[in-house]
Amino acid sequence: MKILILTHRVPFPQNGGYAIVVCNTIKGLIALGHDVSLVSLNAEKYNGNSHGKDELQDKINYTSYKININISMVDAVVNLFNKKSNNVDRFYNAEFEKLLIRELKKTVYDVVQFEGLFVTPYLSSIRKFSKARLIYRSHNIEHQVWQRLAQQKSDLFKKWYLRMLAKRIKDYELEQLNKFDAIAVFTSEDKITMLSYGTTIPVEIFPVGIDLTRYNPDLSKTEFPSLFFLGSLDWLPNREGIEWFIDNFYKDLTEGDLRVKFYVAGHNIPERYDDYEVMGKIFIQGEVDDAFEFVNSKAIMIVPLLSSGGMRVKIVEGMAMQKCIISTSLGAEGINFTHGDDILIANNQQEFYDAIERCITDEEFCRRVGLNARKLIEQQHDVNEVTKGLVKFYKNLEKAAKV
Repeated sequence: MKILILTHRVPFPQNGGYAIVVCNTIKGLIALGHDVSLVSLNAEKYNGNSHGKDELQDKINYTSYKININISMVDAVVNLFNKKSNNVDRFYNAEFEKLLIRELKKTVYDVVQFEGLFVTPYLSSIRKFSKARLIYRSHNIEHQVWQRLAQQKSDLFKKWYLRMLAKRIKDYELEQLNKFDAIAVFTSEDKITMLSYGTTIPVEIFPVGIDLTRYNPDLSKTEFPSLFFLGSLDWLPNREGIEWFIDNFYKDLTEGDLRVKFYVAGHNIPERYDDYEVMGKIFIQGEVDDAFEFVNSKAIMIVPLLSSGGMRVKIVEGMAMQKCIISTSLGAEGINFTHGDDILIANNQQEFYDAIERCITDEEFCRRVGLNARKLIEQQHDVNEVTKGLVKFYKNLEKAAKV
């Protein structure tokens, strides 16, 4: 089959959840013998392709188009009086739309897969110029992210503003759903939500798939005990979560009984985070050169997500690296975990404290949890098996269309 993947950001380098999911899907499709094209919006905000060319680009027909998605203060004020969602509208570009139309006229595709809500402004044009099956892959229920962010805010204006954004995104999101031929989601929770909104097209679950050959833990190089967080801090739920964690555990880590070094790494860490550093105790490392090496060198991973949706790629990757992970229920959403066996779930300050205390004092327990986590990923998140299911989904849609 000829498959077109459409993304709102360049997935190179593969250093974030969205990029990893997109690229692993492409690798799986290529391995099964399919012809894959990738067309990406290249927003400067995301620093696409900042580390040079990715070898995957030579295996696909790849095109990117630079756009500016920054919102000025004037735009933000005007948006207060606009019923449309500026969060989505800023990804529309007329010239990029023309580029897409030229691509569709040049190549007859069997499937066009929209990777997330922010490329849906091009749906009507693609439907007009292509007879392909149009698949919406929902990385999360977008408006839920904003609703949950609003719930966490104590500032009344911020709470009101985020609720307003959530409503506008929800109105737009629900309007799009039945315009596709099918929807792919990562979690059963998201499927239930989609169906509750009156979705009448097929909705199927395909968990995050990873290439297990890339995850080779070496426990001899792991510092125990050590605590770490890895994630992009230009994503609001990550920033909210890590700030909650540091605010609540700063004294415990620096002056109290949690005698463990804590490392924070990731993309776009604000400069003000340097104020959190305490020599020999809390380390703000910024973006690391080798994420695999960083994860391998640390023992206990924390995922203190308070708002979000979908499946967290970093947890899947952490499990594949045999990490002992402490996460909120929301952070581990969609993963078929067993609390205390292959992950530890903590939903408040006391539960996090108890989990950390147990982990840093019992290395054998941590290793057992990590080993069970790896087994879970091998059983349910092998990208080759996940992609086979996705291709079967494509083919079933094609058969149904011919009936």
